[in-house]
Amino acid sequence: MSNPDSFIEEVTEEVRRDRLFGLFRKYGWIGVVVILALVGGTAWTEWQKSRDAARAEAFGDALIDALDHGTPEERREALASVPATGEQVAILNLILGSDPAEDKAATLAALESVANNAALSPAYRDLAVLRRVLVGGADLALADRRAALDGIAVAGRPYRTLAAEQLAYLLIEEGKPDEAVVALTALTQDQEASAALRARAGQVVTALGGTLPEPTNGG
Repeated sequence: MSNPDSFIEEVTEEVRRDRLFGLFRKYGWIGVVVILALVGGTAWTEWQKSRDAARAEAFGDALIDALDHGTPEERREALASVPATGEQVAILNLILGSDPAEDKAATLAALESVANNAALSPAYRDLAVLRRVLVGGADLALADRRAALDGIAVAGRPYRTLAAEQLAYLLIEEGKPDEAVVALTALTQDQEASAALRARAGQVVTALGGTLPEPTNGG
């Protein structure tokens, strides 16, 4: 019985092998396409990374060259000519908005363009809002400054504590020092605030005649 069984097994194996080769001849191209797609996808990803790195380096070099110009007018003109795409535009506009002494209107316009660009990440937009309030100062209506700051002072926003600090200063500007003391005292206890911000808030509380809470053992 062993010989017939062995013969049947060999025939069965041959049939399976023929069927496998037949399936491979019929559908093997799918595997080839998958392999080529994987290899091509990896190559494309690496090429994109290399391209993005080269663009970022070129953008950085162009910014450095522009900032090396002598006068503010020359720097602004050089920066305006730097090619930028995507979030590079936000970075460029924030830099353009960092020298308000020479052209405050242009600075505010550059910052507003970043703040209103919904395609950018909140980090860029919120920073532009905060910077615009600081640059605009009393030239912007207090109510407008408060409305802008309220929008970025909510939980989860990247510059929440800085916006909260500026909102407290608006209370001082309004002649509400007691409310400002409450707001600033809260900031001195806010663990999301930087050490510098907490110290700054504490100094203003003291200057306004407020009393800081006693530090806890853990703080």
